[in-house]
Amino acid sequence: MKRLELKFQNNFLSMENNQELIENAELNMMSAVSHLEAELAKIRAGKANPIMLKGIYVEYYGNNTPLNQVASVSTPNAQTLSIQPWEKDMLDEIEKSIISSNLGLNPVNNGESLLINIPPLTEERRIELTKIAKSESESAKVSIRNTRKDINNKIKNLEISDDLKSNLEIDAQDLTDKYIKKVDEMFSVKEKDILTL
Repeated sequence: MKRLELKFQNNFLSMENNQELIENAELNMMSAVSHLEAELAKIRAGKANPIMLKGIYVEYYGNNTPLNQVASVSTPNAQTLSIQPWEKDMLDEIEKSIISSNLGLNPVNNGESLLINIPPLTEERRIELTKIAKSESESAKVSIRNTRKDINNKIKNLEISDDLKSNLEIDAQDLTDKYIKKVDEMFSVKEKDILTL
C-alpha cells in the first residue's frame, strides 16, 4: 500500500513539474510577443505617438534618465509631439538627446517646450518600415519556435510514459500556434497602420 501511495505521489509531482514546463514555455512566448509589441510601437507610421521617444535617455543630475521621467510628452495633434520638461533648464539637454537618437526627428525649441513635427511618410519609407516590422515579427516567431524546440527537448528527457510525452508535445505545439497567430495579427495591424495614408 505504501509503495502504491509513493508511486501516486511521484506521478502527481511529475504531472505538476510537466505543467510547470508548459507554463514556463508560455511565459517565454508571451515575452517574445511583448518584445515585438514594444518594437512595433517604435516604428512610426507618420502619426505622432509619445512611444516614439520611449528609448531616449537624458543626462539628469549625472544619471541617464528616461525622457518620460524628466518631461511630459503629449500629442497636441496627429502630426506633432510636444515635450514639456519638468525643469526649464533641461530643454537643451532633451533637445540634444533627441537629435543624437538617430530617429530622424528635429525638435523646435520655443524656450518653454520642444515641438517635433512628424512629416508624412513617403511611399518608399512606408515600404521600408513595413520590411522592418516584418523582420521584427519574424524574430518573434523564431523566438517562439526556439522555445518550443527547448521544451520538446526537455520533454524527450522526462521519465514519463510516451503518451504523456506526446500530450505535452501537443500542448507545446498548441501554444506555439497560438503565439505565432498573435504575432501575425500584430504584424497585420501594424502593416495596415504603416500603409494607410
